[in-house]
Amino acid sequence: MTGTYDEYLARGMQAGLRYRLAPPRHIPQGLMGEQLGNRPGSSLEFMDHRDYLPGDDLRRIDWSAYARSDKLTVRLYREEINPHLDIILDGSMSMALSGTEKPGSSVAIAAMMAQAAANAGFSYKLWLASDYCIDLPGGSGLPTHWQGIQFNYRGSPVDSLSHPTGRMRSRAMRLLISDLLWAGDPMQPMLQLSRDASSVFVIQVLATVDIEPPGPGNLRLLDSETGQLLEVYIDTAARQQYLDRLARHQQLWQQACQHCGAAMTVVTAESYLQTFELKDFIVNGIIQ
Repeated sequence: MTGTYDEYLARGMQAGLRYRLAPPRHIPQGLMGEQLGNRPGSSLEFMDHRDYLPGDDLRRIDWSAYARSDKLTVRLYREEINPHLDIILDGSMSMALSGTEKPGSSVAIAAMMAQAAANAGFSYKLWLASDYCIDLPGGSGLPTHWQGIQFNYRGSPVDSLSHPTGRMRSRAMRLLISDLLWAGDPMQPMLQLSRDASSVFVIQVLATVDIEPPGPGNLRLLDSETGQLLEVYIDTAARQQYLDRLARHQQLWQQACQHCGAAMTVVTAESYLQTFELKDFIVNGIIQ
């Protein structure tokens, strides 16, 4: 990693000192781990009863209660989680959009979340979605010691998520930091991220120009994934078409996140670095 990100890593750590990683709110039924959470799960600590539903584990039925009331109920226990956060940073070239704060903001958010995890007693590890999902050197240490962050991948992060260089922790929390500006159905990467995880968070980092593209006129565009230079004329209709497609793309990601029990937050890179406003992170249950 070049020294250009040192300032962002330090600023992110400083912002994270005020917060703690929130415990998972959505726990896949039947998972076991090492730390008690707040929702029903499969530890040995009794929590409550609820009515039996078709498909419930028959071993959870409280037969003594059935003998007394002639009503089927199941015993609920507190869930357990692995106190660990895997942070996956999108290493695509689009994340290093020239003239924007997208790369610095993404790095700062990763450092902030690592610090918040440490404050909550969680371990963490930084991964880079590049040719593979790479376990970066120093990724479990202080963010200011992280090495190897580069935004130069020309492929799709979906492919790299399928080929990690190491094994992510099961029953742990996972966080994807990306602009999400890659083609394809978001359900596939979300299913990959949520498999064996206690919970998943997605933070979409967009530059101001991603959200509000230039008005009508001649533009020279560089495809960040292929390196191809394009000369185009953007009129009002084309600009609106882009905005509509972006909105639809975000809606598909929101739906995929909801399907997998994940929380998604959208961040504007330039605004985030000016204020480090984290209200949406708190509302979505990412930090507290």
